[in-house]
Amino acid sequence: MGALVTLELPEDSPVLSMPWIITFGPLNDDEEWEPVVCGPYERPHALALAESVVADEELMAVVEPLLPHVSVEEIRGEIAAAQRAAEEAGAEIDEGDAYPDFDETEPEAEILDHHLEPSAPPSPDEVRAGQARIAEKLSKAR
Repeated sequence: MGALVTLELPEDSPVLSMPWIITFGPLNDDEEWEPVVCGPYERPHALALAESVVADEELMAVVEPLLPHVSVEEIRGEIAAAQRAAEEAGAEIDEGDAYPDFDETEPEAEILDHHLEPSAPPSPDEVRAGQARIAEKLSKAR
C-alpha cells in the first residue's frame, strides 16, 4: 500500500474549487525514477484516482491545487507564503539544495546558468489566454 498526501482545507475554502493535480513518485528513497504528474482534475476526482492507484502499489501520490497565478508578483507571493509556513513549522529552507537528485551529467538535461537574464514574463492577459487554450485542448483530449 502506498501513501497519499494532500492539503486539509476547511469546507468553505475557495481552493477546493480550483483544478488539482496528482504527482506520483517513489515511496522509498532507494527508488529513482521521474515523478509522473497527472491532471488537472476536480479535487474529488483527483483524490479518488490517487487513492485507487496507491491502494495496490508502493507509490507516493501528492494531490495539490493547481494555482493559476497570472503574474510574477502572485507567484513570488505564493512562494514567500510557503517559505513562511515552512519556517513557522520549524523546517529549514536550503535554497542551494532545491533539486538534490538533479544529475548535471545527463546529456539531455538543460542546465540553466543563474547569471542569465530572465525572459520577459507574459502579461496576465497572455497567461489567461494560454490557460483558455489549454482548457480547450484538455476538453478535446482523448
